[in-house]
Amino acid sequence: MTQVALEKKEEDGRPADAVVTLPVVPAVKKTRSVLVYLSIAWLVIIIGAAVFAGLLPLAPYNVPIGAPRTPPGFGSLDTILGTDTLGRSLLSRVVYGAQVSLVIGAVAGTVGFVVGSLFGMIGGYFGKRVDAVISLVADAMLAFPPLILLLALASILTPSVQTMLFGLGLLAIPSFIRLSRANTLAWSSREFVRAAKNMGAGDGRILFREIMPNVLAPLASYMPIVIAALIVAEGSLSFLGLGIPPPQPSWGGMINDGKDAIATSPHLVFVPALVIFFTVFALNQVGDHLRTKYDRTLHD
Repeated sequence: MTQVALEKKEEDGRPADAVVTLPVVPAVKKTRSVLVYLSIAWLVIIIGAAVFAGLLPLAPYNVPIGAPRTPPGFGSLDTILGTDTLGRSLLSRVVYGAQVSLVIGAVAGTVGFVVGSLFGMIGGYFGKRVDAVISLVADAMLAFPPLILLLALASILTPSVQTMLFGLGLLAIPSFIRLSRANTLAWSSREFVRAAKNMGAGDGRILFREIMPNVLAPLASYMPIVIAALIVAEGSLSFLGLGIPPPQPSWGGMINDGKDAIATSPHLVFVPALVIFFTVFALNQVGDHLRTKYDRTLHD
């Protein structure tokens, strides 16, 4: 408790001193969920394993190391997660599959972020016909079933990393257009933007120097969530046999390879499925944490 002494002037010929006691309000402590720390730790592990896969003491992902469908065990590092239907190390295939799934999700998400944010800012700032055309295109892309679009692209183009990046990047663009447009509309009505217009600043300077720095932070906080959705989409395509062609492993392709033996060797499906689950769950946890921290609309 703190005391603030307020000396009053003489009233009615008598001096009066008043002491007002004010409570001290402690600062609000922002607590972080344990899940956020565990999610960050998992992402660090899986990303680090994917980046340094060539330096890890793992068997090649396309070379058999033992009997097919060996269950998980502690005999060696390569067999700690068991072997697949051809006797290849599941741990090695999970690690090298992370390179495909994470790179495709991150690159496609970045493409969607850059392109979608740019068009969303243009539509939200200029409005009228420009905004109507961009919004119409975004709504049309969002209305089209994503899986049907990916299947159509995979049937027309040769299945490859480039095809996956093109299709998934195309899916990520309309979501960022909507988010960028909404944030740009909110920031365009702020006082500092109107002041810049009154001072004679051009549209390019206002858009990229005044509005964009305030729009990028909340948009970037959605990136982990979008990447998580793209990883699931890539896994779905690979599970249907329209993803990365073998022998290059991917998490969805590993599930597809083991689905016929799920009754006798469930680890062939559950190992890559759990890796996808933990990665997507971690990305969503980190994304929600970043949104809470950087998205001002959640605080206003």
